[in-house]
Amino acid sequence: MHELIRDITLCILFAWGLGLLAHFSRQPLILAYLIAGFVIGPFGMKWVESQDSITVISELGLIFMLFMIGLEIDLKKIVRAGKVILFAAGGQLAGGVLLGILFFIGIGLSMGSGHFDALYLCVACALSSTVIIVKVLYEKRELDTLPGRITLGVLVLQDIFAILFLAVQPSLDNLQVSVILLSIARVGVLVMTALVLSRYVLPWLFHQIARRPELILLGALAWCFLIGEIAERLHLSREMGSLVAGVSLSTFPYALDVSAKVTTLRDFFITLFFVSLGMTIPIPGASVIGLALAIAAFTVVSRMVTTFTPLYLMKQGLRASLLPAINLAQISEFSLVVIQTGVTAHHIGPETSSAASFAFVVLAVLSTFVMGRSDQITRSLIGPLKRIGLRDLDHKHEADGGHDAGHGEARRIVILGFFRAASALVADIERLNPAALEQITVIDFNPLVFRTLTDRGMHVVYGDISNVDTLVHAGVGKAELIILSIPDSLLKGADNEKLVRHVRSLNPTAKIVATAEILANVNDLYEAGADYVTVTRLSDAHELYKVIEAAQAGLLEDKRAETDALLSERREVLP
Repeated sequence: MHELIRDITLCILFAWGLGLLAHFSRQPLILAYLIAGFVIGPFGMKWVESQDSITVISELGLIFMLFMIGLEIDLKKIVRAGKVILFAAGGQLAGGVLLGILFFIGIGLSMGSGHFDALYLCVACALSSTVIIVKVLYEKRELDTLPGRITLGVLVLQDIFAILFLAVQPSLDNLQVSVILLSIARVGVLVMTALVLSRYVLPWLFHQIARRPELILLGALAWCFLIGEIAERLHLSREMGSLVAGVSLSTFPYALDVSAKVTTLRDFFITLFFVSLGMTIPIPGASVIGLALAIAAFTVVSRMVTTFTPLYLMKQGLRASLLPAINLAQISEFSLVVIQTGVTAHHIGPETSSAASFAFVVLAVLSTFVMGRSDQITRSLIGPLKRIGLRDLDHKHEADGGHDAGHGEARRIVILGFFRAASALVADIERLNPAALEQITVIDFNPLVFRTLTDRGMHVVYGDISNVDTLVHAGVGKAELIILSIPDSLLKGADNEKLVRHVRSLNPTAKIVATAEILANVNDLYEAGADYVTVTRLSDAHELYKVIEAAQAGLLEDKRAETDALLSERREVLP
């Protein structure tokens, strides 16, 4: 016992120290934890050598990690997922597994007779890192963009795929139809038990203790270990049970409260899991490094093929097809969980496990760097892809020589970029003065915007507003009023000041309306050539002040009814 406490102390100290270095160097924390485990483990300084300690630390961390992954799986979102996300995820997973089996068997890895290295690796390579992707997209403010939503949707369905694999995994040694059906039946019993209890028993219990935070935390932990123990009795794994426990609570009324209270413990035990995983990584030989590089290369290439292809075939355009493929091009922390279950079940060898861990580290570093520059990379790829014959959504525009705005009457108003403010503007114009829509051109590279506005009879140019050629071909030089409605935080490859200068050089006489998020930018935009600058925080503040007045006068219900009436009349392109 004293040895276990000492080992946990070393794990936390080194994880914290290397975590600080990772934070200041902007590297993934998981990478720091793996390195910490390697340094203090049996293959490093040998400060932690007890296999019992490593096993206990790893299993506890794995149980908590899967419980939290389950809590974050929103079944309602999966049900509501659009066909684009469903087909993209289905194509990526099915294509990734098929290509993985062929590739890993082709390079000599085993597949049968109790050894399933090729199968575990193809599943591991089909999953992408939620931690890395969400962190980078959040920092880039791209979570709510179309490529961001597609990426997050695919991640959720990848988790479901991993759950299904973990359900079958205990039966891999005896892959008969009856055995697989029995495993699925056991999982069904486990899931139904968890869902019934979480639906009819837990809400009442948690309602009674809602004001006792310590009991809510204890109840969440008890639930996690209870379902894990039921899974063990059903000849499944405690890890599988903890995942089901989390999923069953994901739509629970107190799920947010439970998640917030378990987060601290989750972070503690997840740290221990990755540190313990680092302890199992030996000093790599040439064969391990070679296999790790092969795994990393296959992951990147297969992700580009299996993610880009279904999105492109569904006419999402080159940009919206490339960005999710770039975002997803790494191995998931869930992949390490899958690999670890394979090691525990003696389905894969230590060399395969070590190579997968090294591939994870390599791709975690490279992916963070590449995702930060995904817009530049995408722009550099679109040209070559067009030259080899792949059509973008603007192929009709290009076939006409890029002068469709010049044929016939020029549009008086050009909207550069289309997000929520522009969507609201078009809805107002459509409601108050529909005839004015004929005088508007919208330039944007969102395929949903392109199709929806085109179907409504509006003139839309598919293209990147930061590209001067796009502005020229769209007829910006002939417009009377040019509106830049997207704030700098959402623009890619440019900002409002640069766009105003480009537009002013193309059209010296047009009236230009720009947008500023920061008050200090207003004068810069006027100096760049803008005729008017909107500051949305002012209109938001005015609206909030009216709400305060209505609340103080006891008229808040009337104010809400007024807003509801306005909302009911709108046909917004973007929700």
